[in-house]
Amino acid sequence: MKRLLLVGGLLALAGCGAREGLKPAPGQALPPAPFGATATPTPDDLLKPPVQTRPARSDDLIESTDKRRSDKFDLPPPN
Repeated sequence: MKRLLLVGGLLALAGCGAREGLKPAPGQALPPAPFGATATPTPDDLLKPPVQTRPARSDDLIESTDKRRSDKFDLPPPN
């Protein structure tokens, strides 16, 4: 049983190693060039996310350092 799982896992892992470039499916073409573009984008260009989808990292996690008001409903648990 363990050997069967090991062989199945190795076969699944071996199937993940595609090393060829991306190509359109047979009989299919790349999407047309967007309106106003000078050239049709390549598959690599289509896979590259635009800058707007990857916002810059902000190290300042605290937006404001004002003290909080006291919360009269924040009571300790009863004994």
